[in-house]
Amino acid sequence: MNQYPEKLSGTSLDISADNRARLKQLFPSVFTETRTDKGELAESIDFEKLKAELGTFSDLFETRRERYGMDWPGKKEALRLIQTPSAATLKPCREESVNFDTTENLFIEGDNLEVLKLLQKSYYGKIKMIYIDPPYNTGKEFIYPDNFSESLETYLEYAGLIDGDGKKFSTNTANEGRFHTKWLNMMYPRLYLARNLLRDDGVIFISIDDNEVNNLRKLCDEIFGEENFIGTFIWEKRTNRENRKVVSVRHDYIICYCKIKNPEARALKQQAMSEKALASYKNPDNDPRGLWKSDPATAQAGHGTKSQFYTLTAPNGKQHSLESGRCWLYTKHVMQDAISDGRIWFGRDGNGVPRIKTYLDEKDRGLTPETIWFAEDVSTTENSKNQLKELFEGVSVFETPKPVDLLKLAIQISSDDGIVLDFFAGSATTAHAVLDLNKDGGNRNFVLVQLPEPCEPNSEASKAGYDTIADIGKERIRRAIINLNKEQEGKLDLDQSSQQDRGFKVLKLDQSNFKQWQALDPSAPVAKIEEQLELHIDHISHTATPEDLLYEILLKAGFKPTEKVETKQIAGRNVFSVADGALLLCLEDTVTKEVIDAIAEAEPMQFICLDSAFHGNDQLKANAVQTFAARNMQREKHNQIIFKTV
Repeated sequence: MNQYPEKLSGTSLDISADNRARLKQLFPSVFTETRTDKGELAESIDFEKLKAELGTFSDLFETRRERYGMDWPGKKEALRLIQTPSAATLKPCREESVNFDTTENLFIEGDNLEVLKLLQKSYYGKIKMIYIDPPYNTGKEFIYPDNFSESLETYLEYAGLIDGDGKKFSTNTANEGRFHTKWLNMMYPRLYLARNLLRDDGVIFISIDDNEVNNLRKLCDEIFGEENFIGTFIWEKRTNRENRKVVSVRHDYIICYCKIKNPEARALKQQAMSEKALASYKNPDNDPRGLWKSDPATAQAGHGTKSQFYTLTAPNGKQHSLESGRCWLYTKHVMQDAISDGRIWFGRDGNGVPRIKTYLDEKDRGLTPETIWFAEDVSTTENSKNQLKELFEGVSVFETPKPVDLLKLAIQISSDDGIVLDFFAGSATTAHAVLDLNKDGGNRNFVLVQLPEPCEPNSEASKAGYDTIADIGKERIRRAIINLNKEQEGKLDLDQSSQQDRGFKVLKLDQSNFKQWQALDPSAPVAKIEEQLELHIDHISHTATPEDLLYEILLKAGFKPTEKVETKQIAGRNVFSVADGALLLCLEDTVTKEVIDAIAEAEPMQFICLDSAFHGNDQLKANAVQTFAARNMQREKHNQIIFKTV
């Protein structure tokens, strides 16, 4: 047994290590130990043995380099970027939040690549639906780090959080030779990380136009699997003709994939029936079963059995023969029972062609989602812009917001509850849609991510005091919450509305509160080695608050930053209790044997404290490890207490 506690990792999930661990669970026999060039033992994968396990053996054509797939310059670098953990953090911002301590909604301000990495431990496999409206790559609005390997440093300088030496976000212009590849290099790691976050029954919707729709399909086929493609929806984004182009473009695309297609269940739910569909249900004969509509009583003859071919006699004696190529939907006996029960309609005079009554209330009725979403059902960009302008009291703060009704439809057909993620949040339409849908008792939450991209200096948004697009998104959510609360005033369902989560917690991407220890080459200057030694002694930022440390540790310990947090007194020390005691976190500068014993007695899933709180007392630290080990001997293997220090 190790006599010292495990150190909490200061980085996000190591994707490559996690993938190796998953592979090892499936095929432990393919892992073996080999010696490196330095003579050290290291674990490696026997790929020939893996091929044998998979039933794939070498053949004459294996060495050929030709293969079907998508490739582009920079793809390997993008994959390497996925596998590089982030050492950043998300700092809480109470003053910009609404109902900070109780809400489970998040608005995260920062570069979405870094944020997606940081969310891997907390939200892995927990997101029900993702909607994103990424840059369409039109050559003007797509910004990206000049150097993807320095994305955090680039972001910190861009956001004015650190002084820099010229790292910046740039605009991808159409006259650059790598115009499409830069877009692919931006999207690939983000979609890869996004798939990790989806539940097994989760789906993703991606808005796009003709510039990159083909590349996006191929990219998603590779990341999500071609077999998990659900459909491409056509959204009628405008109803007026645009005469400035060769072709007037009235639509955008919304591509939809699921994580794992389940043949026994619908990937998308039926959507609620529209007023137009409901209008077809009537009750002209005062049927006691209620509203109904009539459907054909015949089917294609090729699907019929011998018993479905006969001459039908109506109650008034009229004979009804089948048309060529048709059969009755029911056999003669079943049809006669349906006629006797009043379930077959022969028209008001009894002489009409027989039709089957389909009742509105006999079962849940909905409409299978169709691939065309018309403006009359989900609105247009222009209408959405005007609605947003009205919300902001006449100020046009955003040029191309997606309609709330568009997002509501996508959410309705994909999730009744669970978490909805949007990491290209823009004006925060997704949050607005989630809040609006929850009026009817829904239990969805949102996680939004938006870069603090500056508003144009002379724009109406800038003149109104909004410095960044992220500021617009946060203000929109606040205003939507105010309007929803006003809408509920005086209504009978106040108790229900009071249970709705109408708040959001603002977190902002920043550098870690813990100074990272870096391994140095033995030939490094003495001054550099001394600097690292000092960081090892005092590795916590002096500007970090206990709440800053709390939220960083939550993320890196695998807890959602929306978990319930309480402060408790344990053995005379302040201890954060997270998720009803699942995690106990002590950030006091001293821990004692009494604290350790009391924590062990509480039996949390995890206990984390500062390594410096032991003040170099290795015996106390070793005794703490033994205390938790002794407690774990009495517990189930899957219910062990994990003890770590930072």
